[in-house]
Order: sequence, then C-alpha cells, then structure tokens
Amino acid sequence: MSFTLRGDDVCQPTPPTPLDDPYWVAFSADAGELIHIERGANGLPSDPQWLEVLAGNELHVGQFTFSNPIATAYSGHQFGSWAGQLGDGRAILLGDINHQELQLKGAGRTHYSRMGDGRAVLRSSIREFLCSEAMHALGIPTSRALSVVGSKQAVRRETMETAAVCSRLAPSFIRVGHLEHFASLQYIDRLQELADLLIAEFYPGCVDKKDPYLELFKEISSRNAKLVAQWQAVGFCHGVLNTDNISALGLTIDYGPFGFLDHFEIDHICNHSDHGGRYAYHRQPQIMHWNMACLASAMLPLLELKHSSEASQELLRSALEEFPEIYAKEWQHAFGLKLGLQSQIDGDTLLIERLLQAMHQSRVDFTSFFRSLSTVSKDSNPEEVSQRNLFIDRDNIDQWFADYLKRLQSEVSSDDSRRELMNQINPKYILRNHLAQAAIEKAQQDDFSEISILQQILSKPFDEQETFEAYSNPPPNDMERISVSCSS
Repeated sequence: MSFTLRGDDVCQPTPPTPLDDPYWVAFSADAGELIHIERGANGLPSDPQWLEVLAGNELHVGQFTFSNPIATAYSGHQFGSWAGQLGDGRAILLGDINHQELQLKGAGRTHYSRMGDGRAVLRSSIREFLCSEAMHALGIPTSRALSVVGSKQAVRRETMETAAVCSRLAPSFIRVGHLEHFASLQYIDRLQELADLLIAEFYPGCVDKKDPYLELFKEISSRNAKLVAQWQAVGFCHGVLNTDNISALGLTIDYGPFGFLDHFEIDHICNHSDHGGRYAYHRQPQIMHWNMACLASAMLPLLELKHSSEASQELLRSALEEFPEIYAKEWQHAFGLKLGLQSQIDGDTLLIERLLQAMHQSRVDFTSFFRSLSTVSKDSNPEEVSQRNLFIDRDNIDQWFADYLKRLQSEVSSDDSRRELMNQINPKYILRNHLAQAAIEKAQQDDFSEISILQQILSKPFDEQETFEAYSNPPPNDMERISVSCSS
C-alpha cells in the first residue's frame, strides 16, 4: 500500500538525487521475490535497469514506473522530549509493488532533511541490509532490505566516507510519529483519515468493533509489546526507540545504532550517543510502553469523537495497562522456550530472572549459552554440567542448574525432542558487531564477499553450518566494544 494520503501537510514530491557511477554491493533475492524481481544466474536482478532504479537514477524498470516518489512528514518524541516536526530526511518512497512499499534510504535531500545531505554511507547501509534480513530469518517482524547500491561519491560524517543507497520494503512505513504529527497540529480530519486507512488496510478486525479507534490502539500496542519481547529473547538492542522510529504495524524499522548482545550485560547500551542509557537493553520494554502512551495521547481526539474527554482518557488508560501484561506473557513464553520448557508453571519467571542475573554477573555470552543448553540432559548432575564453568559464582549456578534440571524432569518431552525444539528457538548465528565490521572493512576495499557469506549464514540462523562454525563465536577481546552512533 502506498502512502495514499496526499497534501503538503502529509508529504512532498521528492525525486531521488542521482548517484554517481552506481554498483551493486548487496542484493537479497529472497526479498526481491516479494516484488517479483526476476533473478539472474549471478543472483542479481536479471534486468540491469534495477541497478539504476535502486540507486535513485531512474524511475522506470520493466513494467514498473514510479511516477510519484514522495517523502512524508511525521513528528515525534526523541530521547523523551517532543521534537516537533521531523519527516523522511533521507528516505524516499518510490511506490507500491505487490502490497510492498519500496523505499530508498540515502537517495538525496528531501523537504524534511533540515541540515542533512539526505545521503547514507556504505557502513550504515551494509549494517541495515544485513540486520533486516537476519531479523527476518529469526522470525521477528521487520522491514526487509532489498539491496545496497554503492558509489565512490564522497559523503562527510565524522570523516569522509562514500555514499550508498539501501532499498527497503514493508507493507507500510507508517509510524507512530505520523499519528503524532496530525494530533500535534490538531488536524483531526487528517488523523481520522490515517487511522481509517490503517484499519482498512492492516487492521480490518477493528471495523465491526464497538470502538474501532480504541481497538486500533490496542492492536498497535499489542503488536509492539510482542515485538519488544521477541527482541529481548534474541538479545537485540534497537538503540533509538524514539516514537518516530516505531512502526504502526509492529515491525522493526530504522536500523541505526543497533546491536546484538555478546557477553550479557542487562544494562547494555548499544548507542554511544545514548549517554543516559535511556534505550539500554533492560529498558526497551519500559520505553516501548512509554511510546504507546504517546500513541494513546495522539489518538485521544479520535475517541473524543464518540466519548467525553474523561471517558476517552479512561478507555485509553485502561487499554495502555494491557501492554505490560501482554509483554510479560510473551516474554515468559519466549524465554521458557529458550530453556526448553513447553509448559508454564509458577516459579518459571523467577527461574529465568535468576539465570539472567547470573549471566550478567559473569558476562556470559548470551547467544552461545542459550544454544548450548540443548545439550544438557535432564538426568545430569548439576556439578557435571559443563556450562557451569562459564560462571564465577559456582555455588549459585550449581543451585540454579539443580532447580533447572528438576524443572526439566517435570516436562514430558525427552532430551532428544527437547534438544530439537530448543535448536529451533535459540539461534546459533546472529549479526554480531564484529562480523558486520569485518564485512564493512572489506567492502570499503571493494570486496563484497564477506557480505555474501554473512547473507548465507544469517539466512539459516538455527542450522549448525559446520563450515562456518567460527562465525558463531563471541568476539575477540579487542572487538567487544565496537562503537556505533546515530550517524551510523
């Protein structure tokens, strides 16, 4: 669905700025199938005109003509403060193909670029491309990455870098900030138009409800509660959970200073621009809840079309209180499965929390530890479990393993069936920062082979892939603290 609302208060016509001498850096044939791009023998689009379109140099390829590229206006809260009008400062929506919006990130200045140049750089484009496709393979709702097109065109960030355009796909890029934008300007007709559009296209179950706009809020909030629980379960840190970066469809969008946990720190901050730790790993659920409160404020005028102000506030307040309940249920279910627990009983939450605290104290690698738990037999002696050697406080972890093994014995599944299920839940491969950095450094020397290797590995994150065993390892000590900022 293309962004069908039109007008200067919504969007501006924005033709892409041509990119000098473009070349392929990466392409996802899997994402390309969503919009029926035919793949050639080399894995790239069979029609070479796609390179020019995805670079922002042409608006026609095959049967497709993108005659109305636009950039959209939105507003939002950034780092907890109202930032006012923002918008697509370096993203241009080309149009819709097969119910997928095709957007170019880094294709030049837009009406909303403010002081920016509208460009993206190679390193950030590679990171977004790899992570979008990795998250999809992990089963986490996300925008998709179609390609990265590079150029030797110079772009200044902290240093001089080279430009790139990352093309991405989603059923819609409508975000909480779009609703906040109209509410802040008191454009209630526009706000209602946008809400009706969301209901018609993505939340049809709300149509016949007593209060469709209240149900729309509940659905958006529920999707984002479940999404952040999934992030926590794979150790994903978004880095910039501003309201303008939150999808109205419950998708992971706007990959900037993200990072997956390596050695577990419950208060890990992946964005070095986040000096106060607002978006630290353990605060992501709280911040998403706060963002949904902002959404509730934006949608309040819609409920006031039918109810009094006091009644509308009470309805939204009650709906907002459902967020932590949905999140907690989803979180416990996700982490229970990571431990191989098919049922849920009292005490499971405490068991999970005790483990995470022990992992935090000993800085145990998040992904490899959970993956290794599938090898534990329920009849093991706690002091014989090899994973205990990863922890500093042996007495504490021995007691935890004793309780965990007792809990496993209450399950009806065999060790073999539990192992198979756990290995479908706990990935072996994630996009660790040091792997992305290695691919970026090679790409900066015009060697894109490491991107292709990571694409292959991360498309099957739950498989053993013995040839690529080294890619499952934690980072070496000198690469534990790769710094990532908003400019990335």
